[in-house]
Amino acid sequence: MSGKHYDELEIGQIIQHSLGRTVTEMDNVLFSALTMNPQPLHIDAHYASQTEFGQRIVNGIFTLGLAVGLTVADLTQGTLVANLGYENVRHPHPMFHGDTLYVETTVLDKRESKSRPNQGLVRFRHIGRNQHGVTVIEFERTALVRKRNE
Repeated sequence: MSGKHYDELEIGQIIQHSLGRTVTEMDNVLFSALTMNPQPLHIDAHYASQTEFGQRIVNGIFTLGLAVGLTVADLTQGTLVANLGYENVRHPHPMFHGDTLYVETTVLDKRESKSRPNQGLVRFRHIGRNQHGVTVIEFERTALVRKRNE
């Protein structure tokens, strides 16, 4: 597995995730339908064309999930026990159909688990940027991660 164990993560470490993903109209509309979100900013082209954005914007919860997914191969694949929480989620700029998301992760903090000696808690800060380098999402995530000697 390619993920990092608790022991391999250092406070202040920055990981540039090379995998990017272009968001399509189908991604946005299908995700909105599957989550029963009828927000016209996401699914109604005519409505959205009359807003300040001039077009539909990508569902922010999809952007959040995609940003986490783009980190898995480099960060937690095979080492994650559980995601424990998400905090300080911000969407400073919308994503649009055809935008590509890239993510950078910083390890903010870590501590050994008191109840699980073979695991530790790690707090990450993820920043997602579009193909122009504009920040479209920022958030923190706390994860329970296996130690190498588990």
